[in-house]
Amino acid sequence: MRPSPHPKRVLDLALGSALLALTAPLLLAAAVATAARRPPGGVFATETVTGLGGRPFTLRHLPVRRFRIDVLSRLPHVVRGEMSLVGPAPLPPGDPAAAAPWRRSVKPGLTGLAQVRRGSALPWDEPLLLDQHYVEHEWIGLDLALLLRTLRTVPGQAHLSDADHRLRGYSAAE
Repeated sequence: MRPSPHPKRVLDLALGSALLALTAPLLLAAAVATAARRPPGGVFATETVTGLGGRPFTLRHLPVRRFRIDVLSRLPHVVRGEMSLVGPAPLPPGDPAAAAPWRRSVKPGLTGLAQVRRGSALPWDEPLLLDQHYVEHEWIGLDLALLLRTLRTVPGQAHLSDADHRLRGYSAAE
Protein backbone atom coordinates (compact mmCIF):
# COMPACT_ATOMS: atom_id res chain seq x y z
CA MET A 1 0.00 0.00 0.00
CA ARG A 2 1.33 3.39 -0.99
CA PRO A 3 1.52 6.12 1.69
CA SER A 4 -0.69 9.16 1.14
CA PRO A 5 1.14 12.33 0.06
CA HIS A 6 1.88 15.05 2.59
CA PRO A 7 -0.81 17.82 2.63
CA LYS A 8 1.83 20.41 1.67
CA ARG A 9 2.74 18.43 -1.45
CA VAL A 10 -0.94 18.07 -2.34
CA LEU A 11 -1.34 21.87 -2.03
CA ASP A 12 1.82 22.48 -4.07
CA LEU A 13 0.78 20.10 -6.81
CA ALA A 14 -2.88 21.16 -7.01
CA LEU A 15 -2.46 24.92 -6.65
CA GLY A 16 0.86 24.98 -8.52
CA SER A 17 -0.63 23.11 -11.49
CA ALA A 18 -3.73 25.34 -11.53
CA LEU A 19 -1.63 28.51 -11.36
CA LEU A 20 0.68 27.24 -14.08
CA ALA A 21 -2.29 26.45 -16.35
CA LEU A 22 -3.87 29.86 -15.68
CA THR A 23 -0.68 31.83 -16.20
CA ALA A 24 0.68 29.83 -19.16
CA PRO A 25 -0.53 32.39 -21.76
CA LEU A 26 1.05 35.25 -19.78
CA LEU A 27 4.29 33.31 -19.36
CA LEU A 28 4.36 32.47 -23.08
CA ALA A 29 3.87 36.16 -23.98
CA ALA A 30 6.62 37.17 -21.55
CA ALA A 31 8.95 34.54 -23.01
CA VAL A 32 8.29 35.77 -26.56
CA ALA A 33 8.86 39.40 -25.50
CA THR A 34 12.06 38.43 -23.69
CA ALA A 35 13.29 36.46 -26.71
CA ALA A 36 12.75 39.51 -28.93
CA ARG A 37 14.97 41.65 -26.68
CA ARG A 38 17.71 39.15 -25.84
CA PRO A 39 20.53 37.88 -27.98
CA PRO A 40 20.22 34.25 -29.12
CA GLY A 41 20.86 31.66 -26.46
CA GLY A 42 17.64 31.24 -24.53
CA VAL A 43 15.10 33.30 -22.68
CA PHE A 44 15.48 31.73 -19.26
CA ALA A 45 17.93 32.86 -16.63
CA THR A 46 19.49 29.95 -14.76
CA GLU A 47 21.14 29.67 -11.39
CA THR A 48 22.14 26.81 -9.17
CA VAL A 49 20.33 26.82 -5.82
CA THR A 50 20.14 24.51 -2.84
CA GLY A 51 17.04 22.37 -2.44
CA LEU A 52 15.72 19.84 0.04
CA GLY A 53 18.51 18.05 1.88
CA GLY A 54 21.08 20.50 0.54
CA ARG A 55 20.90 19.01 -2.96
CA PRO A 56 21.62 21.59 -5.66
CA PHE A 57 19.34 22.02 -8.66
CA THR A 58 19.19 24.40 -11.61
CA LEU A 59 16.53 27.05 -11.15
CA ARG A 60 15.18 28.45 -14.44
CA HIS A 61 13.05 31.56 -14.61
CA LEU A 62 12.17 34.43 -16.90
CA PRO A 63 14.26 37.49 -16.01
CA VAL A 64 11.18 39.75 -15.96
CA ARG A 65 10.16 41.43 -12.62
CA ARG A 66 6.97 43.14 -13.81
CA PHE A 67 3.80 41.62 -12.37
CA ARG A 68 5.92 38.96 -10.61
CA ILE A 69 6.31 37.02 -13.84
CA ASP A 70 9.75 35.88 -12.69
CA VAL A 71 8.16 34.18 -9.69
CA LEU A 72 5.34 32.67 -11.75
CA SER A 73 7.88 31.28 -14.22
CA ARG A 74 9.25 29.15 -11.35
CA LEU A 75 5.97 27.23 -11.03
CA PRO A 76 7.26 24.23 -13.05
CA HIS A 77 9.80 23.67 -10.25
CA VAL A 78 6.89 23.49 -7.77
CA VAL A 79 4.96 21.00 -9.90
CA ARG A 80 8.11 18.86 -10.33
CA GLY A 81 8.65 18.88 -6.55
CA GLU A 82 11.98 20.76 -6.49
CA MET A 83 10.36 23.78 -4.82
CA SER A 84 7.27 24.52 -2.76
CA LEU A 85 4.80 27.37 -3.08
CA VAL A 86 5.79 28.49 0.44
CA GLY A 87 9.20 28.15 2.03
CA PRO A 88 12.51 29.92 2.55
CA ALA A 89 13.96 31.74 -0.45
CA PRO A 90 16.24 29.59 -2.63
CA LEU A 91 19.93 30.21 -1.94
CA PRO A 92 23.06 29.34 -3.92
CA PRO A 93 25.11 26.42 -2.58
CA GLY A 94 27.99 28.70 -1.49
CA ASP A 95 25.80 30.87 0.72
CA PRO A 96 26.56 30.13 4.42
CA ALA A 97 22.83 30.25 5.26
CA ALA A 98 22.13 27.47 2.72
CA ALA A 99 23.99 25.01 4.95
CA ALA A 100 21.80 25.61 8.02
CA PRO A 101 20.28 22.28 9.13
CA TRP A 102 16.80 23.79 9.51
CA ARG A 103 16.92 25.16 5.94
CA ARG A 104 17.98 21.81 4.51
CA SER A 105 14.87 20.16 6.01
CA VAL A 106 12.43 21.96 3.66
CA LYS A 107 12.14 22.83 0.00
CA PRO A 108 12.77 26.43 -1.03
CA GLY A 109 9.61 28.37 -1.83
CA LEU A 110 8.23 30.91 -4.26
CA THR A 111 7.07 32.96 -1.31
CA GLY A 112 7.46 32.79 2.43
CA LEU A 113 7.47 34.73 5.65
CA ALA A 114 10.66 36.63 4.80
CA GLN A 115 9.55 37.29 1.21
CA VAL A 116 6.20 38.87 2.13
CA ARG A 117 8.02 41.11 4.61
CA ARG A 118 10.83 42.13 2.23
CA GLY A 119 11.31 45.87 1.98
CA SER A 120 9.72 46.50 5.37
CA ALA A 121 12.83 48.07 6.94
CA LEU A 122 13.87 44.80 8.52
CA PRO A 123 17.43 44.63 9.80
CA TRP A 124 19.68 42.75 7.37
CA ASP A 125 19.75 39.53 9.40
CA GLU A 126 16.06 39.30 10.21
CA PRO A 127 14.95 37.61 6.94
CA LEU A 128 17.08 34.63 7.95
CA LEU A 129 15.35 34.55 11.35
CA LEU A 130 11.94 34.76 9.67
CA ASP A 131 12.85 31.84 7.39
CA GLN A 132 13.95 29.83 10.43
CA HIS A 133 10.74 30.75 12.29
CA TYR A 134 8.71 29.56 9.30
CA VAL A 135 10.53 26.21 9.19
CA GLU A 136 10.14 25.66 12.93
CA HIS A 137 6.39 26.45 12.80
CA GLU A 138 5.53 25.07 9.36
CA TRP A 139 1.98 23.84 8.86
CA ILE A 140 -0.59 24.02 6.08
CA GLY A 141 -2.54 26.85 7.78
CA LEU A 142 0.56 29.05 7.83
CA ASP A 143 1.20 28.25 4.16
CA LEU A 144 -2.35 29.29 3.24
CA ALA A 145 -2.05 32.51 5.27
CA LEU A 146 1.24 33.39 3.58
CA LEU A 147 -0.19 32.66 0.14
CA LEU A 148 -3.10 35.01 0.84
CA ARG A 149 -0.73 37.65 2.18
CA THR A 150 1.41 37.30 -0.95
CA LEU A 151 -1.63 37.97 -3.13
CA ARG A 152 -2.42 41.12 -1.13
CA THR A 153 1.15 42.44 -1.36
CA VAL A 154 0.99 44.18 -4.73
CA PRO A 155 4.25 45.58 -6.13
CA GLY A 156 4.45 49.33 -5.65
CA GLN A 157 2.22 49.39 -2.56
CA ALA A 158 3.45 50.15 0.94
CA HIS A 159 5.26 47.22 2.50
CA LEU A 160 4.21 45.47 5.67
CA SER A 161 5.47 46.82 8.96
CA ASP A 162 8.39 45.07 10.60
CA ALA A 163 6.87 45.65 14.03
CA ASP A 164 3.72 43.52 13.77
CA HIS A 165 5.56 40.30 14.72
CA ARG A 166 7.28 41.75 17.79
CA LEU A 167 6.02 41.73 21.35
CA ARG A 168 4.12 44.82 22.51
CA GLY A 169 6.60 47.33 23.97
CA TYR A 170 9.58 45.87 22.06
CA SER A 171 12.18 48.43 21.06
CA ALA A 172 15.39 47.78 19.12
CA ALA A 173 16.84 50.96 20.69
CA GLU A 174 16.95 49.46 24.19
